[in-house]
Formats: sequence, structure tokens, C-alpha cells
Amino acid sequence: MTARAQPSDLELAALISSKICHDVIGPVGAIYNGIEILDEDDNADAKTYAMDVIRNVTEQASARLQFARFAFGAAGSAGAQIELGTAEQISRGLVGKGKHKLAWRGQPGYMAKDKVKLLLNLVASSITCLPRGGEIEVSIVGGMEKPSFLLRCQGPGARPPQYLADFVGAGEPPALDAMTIQAYYTWRLADTCVMQIEIAKDGADVVLAAKPKA
Repeated sequence: MTARAQPSDLELAALISSKICHDVIGPVGAIYNGIEILDEDDNADAKTYAMDVIRNVTEQASARLQFARFAFGAAGSAGAQIELGTAEQISRGLVGKGKHKLAWRGQPGYMAKDKVKLLLNLVASSITCLPRGGEIEVSIVGGMEKPSFLLRCQGPGARPPQYLADFVGAGEPPALDAMTIQAYYTWRLADTCVMQIEIAKDGADVVLAAKPKA
């Protein structure tokens, strides 16, 4: 990767905050619109539609905030460990019930917080590999101390993860903003965890891997 100045702690915090706001403002706006329909329209069908919208987007907003809490936030004190069942639950909420599916092959147990944060961010990156939908298969191998993560993305038009491939590769990385910061953060997390990210095509599939550095 081309050398570049790293953002300061304040700049990184500001960019992560922008990313979180970007992710939740849509669902929150839809909730507000649904409430307006309930207040202004007496039609029973309209009210039913509004309630369906509110339920769906509230679930979506909750899942995104839960993801942000664990993937970007402290999620416990320094050195804390996170149960992998929690990571699976958060991942399923993020992937949702639409065009993407999640197959989780992880073993049970507790893992260091930063490694779980890396895994969650890799799941988020995997969603961008499948713009037309498909299945994300998450495998966790090795022990809890030095795990390896393997995420296979299967679906029509599977492509390398948006922005993350730019940071992992040797080319010129993109400018940091609310759209690219999650990929940059994932790349930095891997370094903190003494792991390296690999991205490869396997036939029509895209495979993301994070392995301990030699």
C-alpha cells in the first residue's frame, strides 16, 4: 500500500461518527415518515402500511446501531473478550432478511475484543462483495488466541469488497470519508490484531481471509 499520512485520533473519531450517522439516518427518517402517515391519514390500509414500515426500519436501525456498538465502539473494558455467539447474532442482524444470507461456521467460545471487531467489519465488507445478493459463509478456524477468519461470498456478480481491496492492495488508497472509513478501519484493525487480510477470486466466488501474520 502506498504510504500515506494516518488520520489523527480526533479525525478518525469524526469519520467513524459520520459513518454511523450515515448508516442510521435513512431508517430513522423512514420511521419519522411512518409516524407522519399515522398522524395525518385515517385510511386503515395506509396505517397498516405505515406500521409495517416502522417495524421494518426500526429493526434495521437497531441492527445497525448494535453493529456499530461492537464493531466500532469499546464494547467493554480494555482487554475484554466477546462471546462468538454475540458476534453471530450481530452479523445476522446486519446481513438482514433480504437478498443476503449468512451461513455461520464459527465455533463457540470467547475471543479478544479487537479480533471480534475485525470479524464483524469483515462481515460488513463482505456484503459489498454481493451487490445483487447471495450467501456469505463465515468460517472461524484455529484456536481462540490465534484464529483465522475465512468469508466466502457466493452470488451473481460477486466482486472484491468495496474500498477494502484498495487499502489491502498496493495501489493508491482512496481519500478517507464517511464512505471509505469502515474499510480503512478494518485494515487498521487487522494490523492491531497482528493479522493480514487477503482477498482472492475463487471461480465466481470472492474470498476474504484474515490470518495471523507469520
